[in-house]
Amino acid sequence: MTSATGRRSPLAPTGTPPWTKGRAVAASAVVTAGLLAFPGAVPNSVGRVGSLLETFLPWLGPVVVVLLGLALLRRSAAALVAVLLPVAAWTHHFGGLLLPAGQAGGDDLVVVQHNVSDVNADPAGTARALAGPGPDLIALEELVPQALPVYERTLGARYPYHAVEGTVGLWSRHPLTEARPVDIRPRGIAEGWNRGLRAVVHTPHGEIAAYVAHLPSVRVRATGLASSWRDESARLLGEVVGAEERERTLLLGDLNGTVDDRGLDPLTARLNTAERGLAFSFPAGFPIARIDQVMARSATVRHIRALPATGSDHLPVAAAVAF
Repeated sequence: MTSATGRRSPLAPTGTPPWTKGRAVAASAVVTAGLLAFPGAVPNSVGRVGSLLETFLPWLGPVVVVLLGLALLRRSAAALVAVLLPVAAWTHHFGGLLLPAGQAGGDDLVVVQHNVSDVNADPAGTARALAGPGPDLIALEELVPQALPVYERTLGARYPYHAVEGTVGLWSRHPLTEARPVDIRPRGIAEGWNRGLRAVVHTPHGEIAAYVAHLPSVRVRATGLASSWRDESARLLGEVVGAEERERTLLLGDLNGTVDDRGLDPLTARLNTAERGLAFSFPAGFPIARIDQVMARSATVRHIRALPATGSDHLPVAAAVAF
């Protein structure tokens, strides 16, 4: 507003009030907070969009950082206050995973889980790398017949007990008994597909029922997330684990899903997941999600971490489990 002399009137506004700027940023922050706090509200009926969101839920953290930068750039008080919502939601959901793991207890069982890849050109090097941290148990997936003797020979001296069913295997410092296959084959997959095993591990601290599983792969397509086989296999495995008579139970495997993905609810509803560590494991070149899991019942998975790359497209993960 100007006066007749061309000067700005002292009553004219000098700029947009800070509480009214940045409305788009504030609205985006509120939506992001809602997705972080209530991802289950996103339906899975079409394209399994809910599972897709849950798979990449931690990556809403960088979105929050961008929103914070935009709020500061706009100098918007409203946007800054709104950004506090997704900051709080992300911290509540994932902040605890970033806390220090603390010292390992003397009774901890150290385990390593790895999809070694069926096209791994260096199985011997991979086996040596997995044995390097000195775990009690090593679970492997995508064991192909030509590579299996290499793993048996390389791991045999330090891990004299092992069980293999189909393309999954378990190597142990402690005796194994009652090894058997676990049927997690979804309908529509041909006979001979065997990706599950169960064995009893006789540790100095008692017997543990250990499961190794490799759930079917998922695909991200234009129509959404193709995960029906994975979801069915998770349900079958959940039923078996739920019926396990031994209270102490351990599950290691490439589950082709994160612990936030509702497709793994049949397992995460029955088993504890890691209290510390993000441990993104896939793809090895630029890991964006942890689909290799260690879960337990009547035990605490105190910490999980990713190990250096091997000849696989997955990174190995190592976990400390307190029974």
